[in-house]
Amino acid sequence: MLRLRSLLLSCSLVALNALAQTPPPKLEPLPEPPPPPAGVLDESLEPQVTITRRGADKVEEYRLNGKLYMLKVTPSHGVPYYLMDDRGDGSWVRQDATAGSGLRVPMWVIGTF
Repeated sequence: MLRLRSLLLSCSLVALNALAQTPPPKLEPLPEPPPPPAGVLDESLEPQVTITRRGADKVEEYRLNGKLYMLKVTPSHGVPYYLMDDRGDGSWVRQDATAGSGLRVPMWVIGTF
């Protein structure tokens, strides 16, 4: 029981120490950063989106550096879904737009040969 009281006392003293701190001086907001100079932004990092119609369905193709990595299929009646090529080997995995995305482990490509 004595240990519990000493633990509670030490926790309350730490909390009171935090409350007793002086407030920081009045801070001024930082100015807005300037926009990046022209030519710094890499346009190749933006995906190229091609929208086509197949019958009544709409298909959006997403390409990065000319390589197709994702398709979004929107049926005329129904829920849109995605086909994703996570590994880049042509094996497509379907992901529904309404279902929770779940855990997606980052799989960045460091270098290609």
